[in-house]
Amino acid sequence: MPEAPLTRDEAVADVDALYQPSHDEFARQRMIGVMRNHAFHNLRYAVADEYEKVVAPRLAKEGKPLPQDGHAIDKVMQSEHLYRFYSAIRYNSQEMMYLSVQDPVLRVAGDMIEIGRDATARNPAGGSLRLAENFEVPRYVTAQDIHLAPGCFHSEYTADDLTQGAILQFGSMVGVGGMAHRKSAGVVAQSVSNWLTLKYPDFKPKRILDIGTQSGKNLIPYLDEYPDAELYGIDVAAPCLRYGHAKAEHEGVAIHFSQQNAEALDFADGYFDLIVSSFFFHEVPVPATKRILKECYRLLSPGGVMAHMELPPSKLAGPVLDFMWDWDTQNNNEPSYRAFRGQDPAQLVAEAGFAPANAFEVHVPNRDSFTKEQRVAFFRGEAKAPLHGKGSWFVFGGRK
Repeated sequence: MPEAPLTRDEAVADVDALYQPSHDEFARQRMIGVMRNHAFHNLRYAVADEYEKVVAPRLAKEGKPLPQDGHAIDKVMQSEHLYRFYSAIRYNSQEMMYLSVQDPVLRVAGDMIEIGRDATARNPAGGSLRLAENFEVPRYVTAQDIHLAPGCFHSEYTADDLTQGAILQFGSMVGVGGMAHRKSAGVVAQSVSNWLTLKYPDFKPKRILDIGTQSGKNLIPYLDEYPDAELYGIDVAAPCLRYGHAKAEHEGVAIHFSQQNAEALDFADGYFDLIVSSFFFHEVPVPATKRILKECYRLLSPGGVMAHMELPPSKLAGPVLDFMWDWDTQNNNEPSYRAFRGQDPAQLVAEAGFAPANAFEVHVPNRDSFTKEQRVAFFRGEAKAPLHGKGSWFVFGGRK
């Protein structure tokens, strides 16, 4: 006797539950996480100390001019053994974190895809998935495997494929395994949304758009602060959207995912009250950045807010910090990294149409790292926020 068809009200299965690495696979992943954590939090700062305490004094003693920016420091450091060791550890651990999850994902790829199809067919949580026929993924995405992830974000290998989305998700979990401040999914959204409620206590967005949403993990936490808001997420990568849609429908969260290029979105003027992104703009060329920010302005309702978490600009960092943050430009397949950081966020926001008086650039304290009282003190300017990535997140944007 055939099984009765599932009804709309029955939850979608948990696509993540299918992912079951073996003992040896898990052990390898833990090792990779420790390596990457060591490179990020120990070797990277050891390299900075090496420059300031050894290389710079040596250059001065030799009568050579000191580098004036991060790119120039990088050129000087290329021949230093510690820097080369750091780069080797960081590069290889970055590449391995995705490779280490491929086998356990691909073993269950067929079942994952079936869950994705079920989610798309029924949408029991009330969300939706809208993919475009013959969609042209931008060249700046397809030209390289961004973040050293094999296949990048967008690659599909079979009908209704979502495996690349799963590989990116589980690979990133391996990568942050040793970084306590990044373990919680959506930690950026939790921090930014909490800061927005402090800055704009009257602000109650009805619709929220996340640009470059991938699986939506940095969109869902906005419901903690704005439980009545409708959630929308756009991305160019169909596998990530399928995976994110399956996860959201399983968790009972209604998100409207659509495959779109953020440079030209099909939503009506003023459709959104809050537009956000997380680590997105440094992945696109500066001309695209400017077009996207203008789209944000067009899409915001009067009084709406744009808040993008990004890398701090060069103007807020000295040469050594620039050198540390810009490693990814040449080593992590992120060629727009340095060029984006060379821009002035306040100027970009003004060029997009926002009044300068309504723009902001701020280091938002990580919600899980500080008490509410401490976060309020940061907000009031009574305490200095820590560095981006070491207890806070740099956010820029404005209110229309």
